[in-house]
Amino acid sequence: MTFAPEPTYQHGQAPRTAILLINLGTPDAPTPKAVGRYLAQFLGDPRVVEIPRIAWLPILHGVILPIRSRASAMKYESIWLREAHMTGSPLLVYTERQAHALQQLMTQHGHDVTVACAMRYGNPSIGSVLEALRRQGTERILVLPLYPQFSGTTTATAFDELFRVLGEWRNQPELRLVKHFHDHPAYIGALHQQVGAYWAQHGTPDFARGDKLILSFHGLPRRLLDLGDPYHCECLKTGRLLGEALGLQPGQYQVTFQSRFGKAEWLQPYTAPTLTELGRVGTARVDVFCPGFPADCIETLEEIAMEGQSEFRVAGGKDFHFIPCMNDAQPWIVGLAEIALQHLQGWPLRAPHPHELDARRARAQTRGAAA
Repeated sequence: MTFAPEPTYQHGQAPRTAILLINLGTPDAPTPKAVGRYLAQFLGDPRVVEIPRIAWLPILHGVILPIRSRASAMKYESIWLREAHMTGSPLLVYTERQAHALQQLMTQHGHDVTVACAMRYGNPSIGSVLEALRRQGTERILVLPLYPQFSGTTTATAFDELFRVLGEWRNQPELRLVKHFHDHPAYIGALHQQVGAYWAQHGTPDFARGDKLILSFHGLPRRLLDLGDPYHCECLKTGRLLGEALGLQPGQYQVTFQSRFGKAEWLQPYTAPTLTELGRVGTARVDVFCPGFPADCIETLEEIAMEGQSEFRVAGGKDFHFIPCMNDAQPWIVGLAEIALQHLQGWPLRAPHPHELDARRARAQTRGAAA
């Protein structure tokens, strides 16, 4: 194997530290062609669909993509942001805003750290962002996937792609990886404040009359739990800690799982049938919050806020409330900074003084002359 040269490396340059936020990804546009490219990459990942490639790929490209690309494109079109200050896929827009807000907060506190974001599938790719960080002289990277609960289908595949890219580098950076933060007090606290802020503005559910808070997480095939994936357990713990923080009793909130795909059994209870049943029994108000998604996306804005609301009301439910994800709300950015700083301990976070840079360059020149 031939490793790429390091044309950007300069002897004596100050090594930089970066925080790399990684999210799932999104198509470049709400069109069947763009969605097809994205889904091919996403569903073609062997960690996402654990079916032998020789059997799965013909089905994916011959059956799934031609049908699902057009249907998914219509869903993306329904939630695509087209405001002056927010244009594009909600997941990408909000993730970029999170990175920008975290950068500002770190700078305000005197930390000389670069914050960047990448997508596991689609753009900006992990490879392109890593290359940009390398050209800035980055030699220490804290990798922080925006998946609070660990799963082999999300966090692990982000790490896989990271290692694949760095496997081609001659001069690799020092790495620290955040596996999960499903029970981190800063994360639970930010979730608590997000729900509390919504209830302060829209009124608190009347739990005494049977109103319900649904905590909907993305689903996974049940067999992954049986194979040792910790995701299900971590979702339940997040739900329990958030329920306790809100002062709720177990019967007043419920953890459910959404986005089932295919005929196999997935983690239960499923969100959609739960909302239908709550509507059928005449539940006056249902609030739905998605703690596993730090940023709003198609799974929250279309699947829950639109489809979920329709299913609840068609079944006879009355008052449906979708609680937005944390996005770039200040409590979450502060919480994200706390999580990052905990993992950055021991790395230099202040900018070097100009005299230090001059001294480093002088030492490098001396070594070069001696050689």
